[in-house]
Amino acid sequence: MPTRTSPRPSRTTVEALRARPECEVLIIGAGINGIATFRDLALNGVDVVLVDRDDYVAGASSGSSHMIHGGIRYLENGEFRLVKESVHERNALLRLAPHYVRPLPTTIPIFSTFSSLLSAPLRFIGVKTRGKKERGALIIKVGLTIYDLFSRDGGRVPRHQFRGAKASRALLPALRRDVKWTATYYDASMHDPERLALDVLMDGVAAGDHARASNYVEAAGMDPDGAVLLRDAITGEEFAMRARVVVNASGPWTDLTNAALGETSQFMGGTKGSHIVVDHPELLAACHGREIFFEFTDGRIVLIYPLKGRVLIGTTDIAHDMAEPIRCTEEEVDYFFDVVRYVFPSIPVDRSHIVFRFSGVRPLPRQDAASNAQISRDYRVEEGERGGVPVLSLVGGKWTTFRALGEQLGGRVLALLGRTRAVSTDGRLIGGAVGYPTTPESRTAWLAAHGETVGTERAAELLERYGTSAEAIIRRIAAGQDAPLAAAPEYSRAEIAHLVETEQVVRLVDVVLRRTSLAFRGLVTDALLTELADLIGDALGWDAARRAQERDGARLYLADRHGIDLTPAETTGAPSRRGKA
Repeated sequence: MPTRTSPRPSRTTVEALRARPECEVLIIGAGINGIATFRDLALNGVDVVLVDRDDYVAGASSGSSHMIHGGIRYLENGEFRLVKESVHERNALLRLAPHYVRPLPTTIPIFSTFSSLLSAPLRFIGVKTRGKKERGALIIKVGLTIYDLFSRDGGRVPRHQFRGAKASRALLPALRRDVKWTATYYDASMHDPERLALDVLMDGVAAGDHARASNYVEAAGMDPDGAVLLRDAITGEEFAMRARVVVNASGPWTDLTNAALGETSQFMGGTKGSHIVVDHPELLAACHGREIFFEFTDGRIVLIYPLKGRVLIGTTDIAHDMAEPIRCTEEEVDYFFDVVRYVFPSIPVDRSHIVFRFSGVRPLPRQDAASNAQISRDYRVEEGERGGVPVLSLVGGKWTTFRALGEQLGGRVLALLGRTRAVSTDGRLIGGAVGYPTTPESRTAWLAAHGETVGTERAAELLERYGTSAEAIIRRIAAGQDAPLAAAPEYSRAEIAHLVETEQVVRLVDVVLRRTSLAFRGLVTDALLTELADLIGDALGWDAARRAQERDGARLYLADRHGIDLTPAETTGAPSRRGKA
């Protein structure tokens, strides 16, 4: 991120913390699990503070594969509790967040019938296996049958379907010619994880003044008497926050946060997962509107996933030292090209197609396993203490189960406070899902009502992006003049201004990476950065030096973290791409 070069105006979110430097609960880490716990406690009237050293969901939660899934592959490890909970939460999120979570047909190409009949049962009963054992049709059929039994909860998705070679090639003509079977089942897509997390966050903030949250505030230490030293990452100013309970929800950084608080822990053993996003119409068409999900030659489960007019390819599973940079390497990129060739050998993909790359570290527990895939994906809470203050450390957790995890962790906190639960988040709609039209008739009515203001096409676009939270943007557009962004006409000036003023935007990269999907879709140009820096600067009072600093910082950050290599001289056209062939 850009370095601090000059004093900055104080932020209202930080001022709210400094004005009242005490709370019942301090949550450190604003990934999806920290945010979910914040929402749960806020809705139950707890005086709760949430902080993160970076932007919201800028860490591990931003590195997901954009899926809400039941964890079919966890069945081999015998993690039935996790699979049952995951399927329940997947089905629930289809109801509670239909604006961002939708059914996703997932197809497995299968090239053998009887492989893995021995190794899979051994993994199931806890025997470590090594070497490549391709899963054949029979063992996949057994797994999907069990998975269907769990999926009956809520009845939100169809049962799986098997197709033979001829029918499989008719459905997916670009598949390898030696495909013997395909199996199709349903999980769920999460097409905007960052925006879903912001909806969860704003639900908590809206609960009242007892719920305070601020990004770019880090936990820098903890006094022997239990006061946590907080540091504004923008200004460098420090102040103490006293809490009755501290929750460490730092994900893969949990051990590092505990060290900063003065306690040593060795809870985490996360693995790095990288992805690339390609602009490739032929590959997009080959997927036929479904995720292609399969076992690669090294035994790793990988995916090819159509999303937002692009194709997401992932993921790796590599042990990672959290002291090292988290980047998608060129070796991983080559691996993804091999992944595509494995199932679609006639479709060439190279670096010229890449518009975005990203990488995250799964917050997995430290564990001895024969392979990274066999490390448990379940979560637990470790309880410690410093200066008489309980410190709860969250170990594990995944996107699919964030609501259940937040409620479980929130319950632990309520018990420590001697309070009882008044509100459950089970069955509670999230953010822009409130009033969201889920039938053709209700959608038509919603678009007709709001199309009178912005036009039906624009209303549909905003509904897709924000759910019914789009109504606030439409009201803003109606109240004044608006115009499309010159460098990205899909977005408008009033729309961006609304996001900046209501969603705690601090830096330029917050907008291009997390408040919008501009970077993900490969739409960032130098001209766009300049336009956004001026627009954000007008809203936040940036001077010329700050605007230039944000542009330069964004260029460096996007190149370093995401392979988007821009030059100041570029003014139009698509961004250049690192490693372009």
